[in-house]
Amino acid sequence: QAPDNFPPLRDEAAVRVLRGRMKGIQGHCNSCYMDAALFSLFSCTSVLDSMLFKPFLLCDRNVQSILRDEIVNPLRKTGFVRARSVMHLREQLTEKGQCSSFTNAEKDPEEFLNLIMHQILGIEPLLKLQSEGQKEQDCYCYQIFMDKQEDLVVPDVQQLVEHSFLSSDLKLVEIPSCFIIQMPRFGKEYKMFSKIIPSLELDITDLLLDSPRECCVCGDVATLECS
Repeated sequence: QAPDNFPPLRDEAAVRVLRGRMKGIQGHCNSCYMDAALFSLFSCTSVLDSMLFKPFLLCDRNVQSILRDEIVNPLRKTGFVRARSVMHLREQLTEKGQCSSFTNAEKDPEEFLNLIMHQILGIEPLLKLQSEGQKEQDCYCYQIFMDKQEDLVVPDVQQLVEHSFLSSDLKLVEIPSCFIIQMPRFGKEYKMFSKIIPSLELDITDLLLDSPRECCVCGDVATLECS
């Protein structure tokens, strides 16, 4: 455990601390979905550090302290989290979520995020989405759904997000404080893409609802949008 608080790893420090053998979050008993999600959310960014400290209205302080002291701080301090610490969190999630399979079965990352953010910590939804003519919907992360695109062999995240929003006729109602994106699903038998290139920056200009944009013909503010 690391009760002292450590900032997220950046630049050369991230490479030095996180690269090599016995680094990252140790997997055990189908924990890969949770290991990958926790690493993504906390290793190199502080945007969700409120989950570790803020006394939310419904907040379970025991789960919050396990997340902070047994997982996030050791990850940032030494670059390694043992499987026992993640299992401790999984046991608490099983108890709070009335779902016995959190300790042994593989879950969808979205199910894990909804449980820990909504039911256990009581965080407000991070995303507001709207489809044409439909009501606004709140969520904590966005999972990319799309048909196979033959021209996308090794896509980047920007391309996948744009294709997914376009095919689902979705828009972001507002600029999100945090945009958690789940890549296209795959299993042992099928992978939609063998590799996905991380986009270090994400341009959401065309994904925003009622956002002023430039006309591609004349350069003035656009009044029409063609998909």
